Amino acid sequence: MSRKNKSADLQPRVVIDGEVVRQIRQHARSCSKTEVCGVLIGNDSGHALSIDACIAGLNAAQAGTHVTFTQDTWEHIYKTKDAKYPDHRIVGWYHSHPGFGVFLSDHDTFIHKNFFSSPLQVAWVYDPLSDEEGCFGWAGSRLERISEVAVTDRKGGEGAGETGKPEPVGMEDDSQSAEQHEESGDDQESPAWLRITFPIVTHTIVLLLGFLAAWYLFPPRILIWPIDGNTGRPMIDRPVDIETLKQMISDEKAQGKDKVIAAPPPEPGSKDNNVPR
Repeated sequence: MSRKNKSADLQPRVVIDGEVVRQIRQHARSCSKTEVCGVLIGNDSGHALSIDACIAGLNAAQAGTHVTFTQDTWEHIYKTKDAKYPDHRIVGWYHSHPGFGVFLSDHDTFIHKNFFSSPLQVAWVYDPLSDEEGCFGWAGSRLERISEVAVTDRKGGEGAGETGKPEPVGMEDDSQSAEQHEESGDDQESPAWLRITFPIVTHTIVLLLGFLAAWYLFPPRILIWPIDGNTGRPMIDRPVDIETLKQMISDEKAQGKDKVIAAPPPEPGSKDNNVPR
């Protein structure tokens, strides 16, 4: 076999942009019960293929196990390519296999042989349920799964600090910040006497306010024991409040009696301490 034939049987070297892979996955996941399709946009040089973008195949004929490019689909694809990617070419296509795995069915092989028959055109297959994907291309006259595919980052090459984005806060920074906060909290801790005195004062104030409120809402009833001014003996057998005493005095005066007087009970230990308790 000549060197030329050996070279023709080699698998193409495929480089795909990471953003294209993300868009393919997103499109496939948007319809997890039927297949979706689209085309791959890029350029080729020698035996290498660069996939830089993709165009979703709108208005494709979808079925549970296969998908077909319609006339409306191709019109949308070419219109989008001419507007967005005039300097690129169609370098292949992609479609999904929801739950079927990664392979080319007879229907897929028919599409690839009739619409993507150029040596460097490939077929990208993605299963959104198993999250498995693969790329198939020409190796001479055979369609094979390409063993090595390089995924690149379009934003690669940025130097440190050139993105203009704030630095992320890592777990180490968080732990250091927490330790510093705890240390500062320990330094600012109040003295022991204040921690003991403060609750005592606050509880005392609360009790005092409660006592004053109870005094205002439920004033105490002051009882007085009326006694005879001459003998010093109680006029009645029990103490009465002020209002009752006033009424008794008023009644006595109305009857022409003025012997009843109001006086507090004698202090303990006095000579007149003969008031029954």
